[in-house]
Amino acid sequence: MDPSSPPVVLFDGLCNLCEGSVLFIIKRDPSAVFRFASLQSKFGQGLLERFQLPKDDFDTMVLVEGERVFKRSTAALRVAKRLRFPWPLFYAFILVPPFLRNFFYRIIARNRYRWFGKKEACLIPTPALRARFLD
Repeated sequence: MDPSSPPVVLFDGLCNLCEGSVLFIIKRDPSAVFRFASLQSKFGQGLLERFQLPKDDFDTMVLVEGERVFKRSTAALRVAKRLRFPWPLFYAFILVPPFLRNFFYRIIARNRYRWFGKKEACLIPTPALRARFLD
């Protein structure tokens, strides 16, 4: 990816919580800074391979900013930092050690299908949102 290209959020395309998170970001990102791709998509799989990340681990959010990759709670906090107020305030949690933040992140990730459900197919964006999705 070109360092000047927009940041890309990779998400589990079958997870209801993850889809809800993408829609949450879109509503609070009026400048359309972020682009999106499912971890299962050809584009997502290509990025995972490029950054030497597991291609079969869909229980994490991945944020790609140029040549930098962030996962789990760090990715979520970096996204929040660029959303409309008040969400950037949550970036203060970056001061909490990652092992502690990710402990809670993993609990949610491990139970996301049970608590929020699972889809049979990835999100199909509306024509208005299509430009924000890659692949």
